[in-house]
Amino acid sequence: MENNKKPASSAGKFPDNFLWGAATSSYQTEGNNSNSDWWEWEQKGKTKNKSGIACDYWNRWREDHELLSELGVNSFRLSLEWSRIEPEEGVFSFTAIDRYRKMLEDLKKRNIKTVVTFWHWTSPLWFQKKYGWHRKKSVEIFTRYGEKVIDELGDYIDIAVILNEPAMPLVFGFLLGKYPPEKRNPFFCCKAFHNLVKAYKNIYAYIKEKNKRIPTGITTLYNYFEPKYRWCLMSRFLVWAGKKFWNESFFHKIKDSVDYFGLDYYFHDRMSILGIQNENKKVTDVNWEIYPVGIYEVLREIKEKYSLPIYIMENGLADAEDKNRTEFIKDHLAFVSKAIGEGADVRGYFYWSLTDNFEWLYGYAPRFGLVEIDYETLERKPRQSFYAYKKIIKNNGL
Repeated sequence: MENNKKPASSAGKFPDNFLWGAATSSYQTEGNNSNSDWWEWEQKGKTKNKSGIACDYWNRWREDHELLSELGVNSFRLSLEWSRIEPEEGVFSFTAIDRYRKMLEDLKKRNIKTVVTFWHWTSPLWFQKKYGWHRKKSVEIFTRYGEKVIDELGDYIDIAVILNEPAMPLVFGFLLGKYPPEKRNPFFCCKAFHNLVKAYKNIYAYIKEKNKRIPTGITTLYNYFEPKYRWCLMSRFLVWAGKKFWNESFFHKIKDSVDYFGLDYYFHDRMSILGIQNENKKVTDVNWEIYPVGIYEVLREIKEKYSLPIYIMENGLADAEDKNRTEFIKDHLAFVSKAIGEGADVRGYFYWSLTDNFEWLYGYAPRFGLVEIDYETLERKPRQSFYAYKKIIKNNGL
């Protein structure tokens, strides 16, 4: 599809039992995760702001769950903070586990399916200092944590996401040095890659042994790569490399041990010898190109490569004034509907994110939320796009 024009089929209904949701992560919303490697990273001045109390979801989770009920979602993606659950090596906090249990129980009472991420990039400080993902022992240690989560919370988990976007912490943490543990070492990166694969497979096997009903997988930050010039061999090679190494390399290693494909779609990359050359007719507040047709293209690619159900686990934009969010959601969902009409087995869509939150290196400047957070008072205020999305959910379509 050569342009970004909405498809004519955009008015269609979505499948029965389609999961309509929103997504967050623990570190970005809970606040005061002071036992985490990212907390130390902030204290070193590596981020625009320090996360501090964040959205205080740790204490205000009931308030946010009320917002979920008002929104009308039937599913919610959240994550667990490893550094809370295992604050010291081999020592598990039953206070933290009980808090997470109460959160998940509350969602279930609201008839909201729980999509639970075990690792959304952050690790306990003791793990990072003593081991790190590039050390062999990391496999055993993370496996123990994952097994503990299933033993304690498995009955409350509807879909398990063991790892969130592993390519990001691998590349930014072990090659570019922009994330913890600030390595710039290809050998360490390869070791970390293989250790994450092993740890994932261990936990997947444990879940299938203990609770086969839980669909299990990861999320993949899957970009839409296309050549700037189709006649240019270098452009086409760069597209091939982007797909092969960024989109597919990790998933390819675990493809026999997954129950679904978890897609996070944000980026379109038009590749040329001069780098990425997008038209950028419309961009978000953090200058990411808004390119809805890309979600259709990547869904087609995933459908052709893997015979798996697909959940769009993240899709959203930074838009402080809420000028483009409603259109963004509708345009992306129109292309999702088109892909479904052509045979893509898409079973859910999770907007990122429910609330504004701490956006890693960017700090608090980007506003991704359907709900605005006043960081002075922590007051929650649904935006107009919140109500637009609510209407889509109620109609099960556009």
